[in-house]
Amino acid sequence: MLQLLIDADACPVIDLALSISSQYEINTILFCDTSHRIERENAITIMVPKGPDSVDFKLVNTVSKFDIVITQDYGLAAMCLAKGAYVIDQNGREMTSGNIDQLLTFRYESAKFRRAGGRTKGPKKRTEENNILFEKNFRTLCERAIIAKKEAKS
Repeated sequence: MLQLLIDADACPVIDLALSISSQYEINTILFCDTSHRIERENAITIMVPKGPDSVDFKLVNTVSKFDIVITQDYGLAAMCLAKGAYVIDQNGREMTSGNIDQLLTFRYESAKFRRAGGRTKGPKKRTEENNILFEKNFRTLCERAIIAKKEAKS
């Protein structure tokens, strides 16, 4: 069965994603560390010890081809894409093999700039438009993943 895996630490669309994934009968797994206790009905929560990238490694070791992952972490997204998963962020931007290298380069350059003493802006305040775009794109991604998995079985 198709799974939705959510990098749940600091994810503002957990409830929206759960509502949509249940409509498509997609099993949902939330991943968080012990400093964030995140539990929801209709979802399995996997809690890992707090540590650098501990959630990421557990999630990437659980993901399978055709699964859907929600994360804002480009490094985690790249690892999930390599395993054949679909990846979307909380704002509805799909991460693909076509854009992940550019996103990773941007992350690297931003980190280098900050290490040199530069300051970058934080994320913009979340708006209702972000939720609408996420819902639209997430629904489309769910449908694509379901079709792709069915076609692979045929």
